[in-house]
Amino acid sequence: MAKQEYYPGTGRRKAAVAQVRLSSGGGAIIVNGKPYEEAFPRLEHRLRIMKPFLVTENVGKYNATVKVNGGGISGQADAICHGIARALLGLNEGFRKELREFGLLTRDARVKERKKVGLKRARKAPQYTKR
Repeated sequence: MAKQEYYPGTGRRKAAVAQVRLSSGGGAIIVNGKPYEEAFPRLEHRLRIMKPFLVTENVGKYNATVKVNGGGISGQADAICHGIARALLGLNEGFRKELREFGLLTRDARVKERKKVGLKRARKAPQYTKR
């Protein structure tokens, strides 16, 4: 049986969806055709993306090609993190314990709440006046 050339993983956060493909290589992470350093200039986002590799001690062992759309930059970074964690799980089921320990396999289900009728936002009511 031939060795699989890539391992897929889908990550989601808020409105962002990331499709991740892990393949063996030198550790390059390409997001929408650009290096991830260029796509995510903030250090906290880059650290979030690298977290699954750091937790499983696989920094520099795999290339990740990512297609991400929807949501904002933080949601996209978290979606990529979730997708990489799922792809690593497909690569080696033994990583489940470490990834679960750091909460990287759990889908963060929090999404923006809809605006309600009669309110200014989802929960903010107009100011009450007695007279």
